Amino acid sequence: MSIINYKDVEILRKELVVLKHVSLTVEPGEFVYLIGKVGSGKSSLMKSMYAEVPVSSGEASVLGYDLVDLPKKEIPFLRRKIGIVFQDFQLLTDRTVYENLKFVLDATGWKDKNDMETRIEEVLKEVGMLNKSYKMPHELSGGEQQRIVIARALLNRPKLILADEPTGNLDPATGEQIVAHLRGIAGNGTAVVMATHNLQLVEQFPARVLRCEGKSLC
Repeated sequence: MSIINYKDVEILRKELVVLKHVSLTVEPGEFVYLIGKVGSGKSSLMKSMYAEVPVSSGEASVLGYDLVDLPKKEIPFLRRKIGIVFQDFQLLTDRTVYENLKFVLDATGWKDKNDMETRIEEVLKEVGMLNKSYKMPHELSGGEQQRIVIARALLNRPKLILADEPTGNLDPATGEQIVAHLRGIAGNGTAVVMATHNLQLVEQFPARVLRCEGKSLC
């Protein structure tokens, strides 16, 4: 089953058409770049995938959830199956790395303390940050913070990761490491959609490219 399936979708924000006639499928383990100018609709498209921005018409499903007719009470269940990587990290600044990750597990219904500790260790190890669990976010570099954000996105073993400009605040070498890591995650079977302005990264790590332009996706 396709992870994302959009057919002739229209997306509005504040009653203005942002994108129209969007048709898109993304398969398990696929890595897809989303490119386009600021304001071209990249973020709106990604936000529609986790029901932050409504789909106004067409057919749209993500992970089997019908986004056109999705009851509000179902939205948290959809979001638990999606990992989101933000440009500005959005870590809780008053908590350690470990506490940031535990907060997500608490919020998504994990109960067993040993299971939680094991899962936090697993994701930190996966991003090479196991020795930083006691640190506060401000004690980490931008690249380290973004690795923690990726670890956070992996906690609930998502089938889909949405990365919105994940290298936007990073130096080029660190940005390359982050994209290489996301490509590795896709290689393990998780679909990854990454919005970026950085065409150099697109050339360096070739994958399928979708462009938002003129209110359409091509």
